[in-house]
Amino acid sequence: MTAGTEIILGLTPIQKWQAANNYEGGYISEHWLTLTCLVVLMGLLILLYFVIKTHQKTKRQAQSNSLFSEYAQKKGLSEREYDILLDAVSKTNLKEKESIFSVPRAFSIGATAIVQKTLELHGAEAAKQLISELSFLREKLGFQKQNSATNLSAEKPNKPDSRQIPPGKKLHITRRENDAADIESTVVDNNDVQLTIKLTMSLESRPGEKWCVRYYFGASVWEFDTSVLSCQNNIMVLSHSDNVRFINRRRFARVPVNQPTYIAQFPFDRTLPPKETGDNKNDSTTDSKKEWGPPDFVPAAVTELAGPGLRIEAPLDVNVGDRVLVIFKLDEEDENADLQRNGTTKNIRIVEDIGEVRHTKAVENGFSIAVELTGLSDSNINELVRATNAASLKVNGKNQDIEELAAVQGV
Repeated sequence: MTAGTEIILGLTPIQKWQAANNYEGGYISEHWLTLTCLVVLMGLLILLYFVIKTHQKTKRQAQSNSLFSEYAQKKGLSEREYDILLDAVSKTNLKEKESIFSVPRAFSIGATAIVQKTLELHGAEAAKQLISELSFLREKLGFQKQNSATNLSAEKPNKPDSRQIPPGKKLHITRRENDAADIESTVVDNNDVQLTIKLTMSLESRPGEKWCVRYYFGASVWEFDTSVLSCQNNIMVLSHSDNVRFINRRRFARVPVNQPTYIAQFPFDRTLPPKETGDNKNDSTTDSKKEWGPPDFVPAAVTELAGPGLRIEAPLDVNVGDRVLVIFKLDEEDENADLQRNGTTKNIRIVEDIGEVRHTKAVENGFSIAVELTGLSDSNINELVRATNAASLKVNGKNQDIEELAAVQGV
């Protein structure tokens, strides 16, 4: 027994209690012991979190792999087709790989990526073989052939790509390696994997060579970079691009006009309240707007014409981004009135289209609404440009007449 132990044993209970209350030192204090316990506890909780997340991720991956294999078996995919599709999935941003069986766009993006990779690593022949295999694979998956959108303006894509260019459209292509003049071409075929064009001249271009393509679509110019899959005489096959740039926007003169118009809100969908029953069902004061039916048009006037852009004054409260239906006369009232006074008549041209609200502000008699017509083809835009130019000439002619009259009268 040590001396220290003897001393402790020799203390009375009161002395031991006082000694315990006066204890403030040692290898670790009560404060640090508490902090250490908290740190250890937090570390265990973080470790538990990562273990659970890893387990869940592993479980999801196992389920996804199982579903992918199950769907592949149902579609009758061969081992080679299974591997191709799996490679295509790796080039997409799909969280669940089995989604590629139901998302044609994901398949298109993945197919384009693996064709490009094969072209760079193994050459044109291997890329051609892969394109053929992808074509059969797409049919097995049940994806309909997507030559292109036949009416791009009717559906405004969130992210356009080169697959949406219809056959028959003109393209302008330029080599990326030099500043040579662009070459005009025509789209002869467009599917999920490749874009085939016919050039106005024969040329040589090696597989993998980079080109810049411009497509003039309506009031916009699409530009994207692509690479050659094959080129024989004046037929060139290009890879697709999902990165389309808008490099230009045609500008249109703004001309003041006064053309009768009808405008209506045209949302994609809307919710109607339930029909009233009982004593109120035949109430003549019931708001007719509660019943579904055709769009509710209100009379308005186009006060400014700028090609596909309209400035409309109407008693219609809309927000930026809303869709509207617009019907307006393309000829001004005073011209038709002059023809009627001279005993002649003229056919009245009517424009009907969907528009998107770009700007709105309150005015004296309602709202001044800037609308861009979105359902227009190239020929439709050209027609509106001609109408804008004709209105501009008429306005300038009136201004010139006023200036000449003022000069004669010495004003």
